[in-house]
Amino acid sequence: MNEKSGTQKSLLSYTGKGNHKNRFIDIKRERNKRAKYIVDVPKPFLKWAGGKRQLISQIDEYLPKTFNKYIEPFVGGGAIFFYLLPKQAILIDINKDLINSYNIIKNEVSALIELLKKHKNESEYFHQIRNIDRNPVVYNKWSDIEKASRNIFMNRCCFNGLYRVNSKGQFNVPFGKYKNPNFCDVENLKAVNKALKNVVLVSASFEKCLDFAEKGDFIYFDPPYVPISHSSNFTSYTTGNFSNNDQYRLFEVFKTLDNRGCKVMLSNSYSDFILKIYKNYKINVLQAMRVINSDGTKRGKIREVLITNAY
Repeated sequence: MNEKSGTQKSLLSYTGKGNHKNRFIDIKRERNKRAKYIVDVPKPFLKWAGGKRQLISQIDEYLPKTFNKYIEPFVGGGAIFFYLLPKQAILIDINKDLINSYNIIKNEVSALIELLKKHKNESEYFHQIRNIDRNPVVYNKWSDIEKASRNIFMNRCCFNGLYRVNSKGQFNVPFGKYKNPNFCDVENLKAVNKALKNVVLVSASFEKCLDFAEKGDFIYFDPPYVPISHSSNFTSYTTGNFSNNDQYRLFEVFKTLDNRGCKVMLSNSYSDFILKIYKNYKINVLQAMRVINSDGTKRGKIREVLITNAY
């Protein structure tokens, strides 16, 4: 392992003394990394509202010691996947643009890098690229590589790294005015390319995990959270918002996987609604930092839950 790789690993790993489970995960991660010829530890290539990198040190304690396949039905930025580097993984998301970006990095990373190098961190240029999808005739002629390049560029240069679309499915976050955003992280994109080797990528709703999950598999759900205030009601991740009815549907999938003998973990907000429906499962409380808020005074620590079945 090179010096940089070791440094990144130390930042990601849980440092609690006597955590035998964590040492096992570290060993397993290193073995999987070598098997995929990964030199540098990959990290999420997108900024993501509610991304779990900041919570790795807390989540690590509750990860299962062993499992067969890893399945993540709301993959988003993929922080837990990149932390575990599982030997077998199925990553699912209903966001087609997101899964396309993963697929392009997996299969055509060199061509993607060349396209990303051509982008400019300028407001007028950003809005020009952003508004391409307002003209479906033009946008539909774009290749999947061009769409992935656009998606990564906008995510890295837009305000707060949000992914938000309007009712027509059009990206509508404004320019972020960052001095030097790294929208073409060549080293990390190549590391992500290696990490995605043999990973199955699926664009579908979270229920799709039931087609793949078997006894002994580990499924991690990180859905849009139940809002605890009006300002936290961010569910416009796709054209359809994630409602309480969707949360109930997710709960039914959680129960089905539990009955199937899977190891299941779910993140959500610390809310009466979630505490009530998951009351028969183990509910762990984590402390997270809220950073996605237009009002800087409302950013700070907030409770959320990490729910597991008996594994």
